[in-house]
Amino acid sequence: MKLNKICLFIILLFISYDFFSQEDSKNYEPLPYSYKGISLGMTLDETKIALIQTPEFGYNGDRDVSLVPGDNQILIETDTTNNLGSPFLTQCWFQFYNEKLYIMTINLNKNKIDYYSMFTTLTKKYGEPTTLDPQKTVWESDDIILILEKPLSVKYIDKKTYEELKNYTNVQISAEEYTRELFLEEF
Repeated sequence: MKLNKICLFIILLFISYDFFSQEDSKNYEPLPYSYKGISLGMTLDETKIALIQTPEFGYNGDRDVSLVPGDNQILIETDTTNNLGSPFLTQCWFQFYNEKLYIMTINLNKNKIDYYSMFTTLTKKYGEPTTLDPQKTVWESDDIILILEKPLSVKYIDKKTYEELKNYTNVQISAEEYTRELFLEEF
């Protein structure tokens, strides 16, 4: 009889835990696709305008824009170290593919914010991370990847574009490896 009561108690405990954990997950916000009015998917021109209107990034105009080696990739790099932006930010990078923003990297000032505070804030807001290791914490949804990296940066990634580019890169590497093998066989 005692065994049945213990089993019943354990079952009720698991059911209540599952119920409350589902309730907690309903309160989490969806992963963000924007920061300070700059959103993944914006065009290059839209992002430039938004950066000008948001002085926290320390954007200096077109001289902060450069081409990334590769196809159709552009990078905007901003820097707040000259006291031109937020004291909480240092450098920020905005990466484009086919003139659409697909990665935002926000580097935070380690003298003003610490990793644990950011981790705690993001976990309270977006729930438990998808993966956690000593170098980074990752939250993922169907469309967005949010990464908190050490020493202290936050990345917003358009998952679909990122996966597309990653698959393209893997195909290129395989072709290079194949060509290398053909070259070596010539000897």
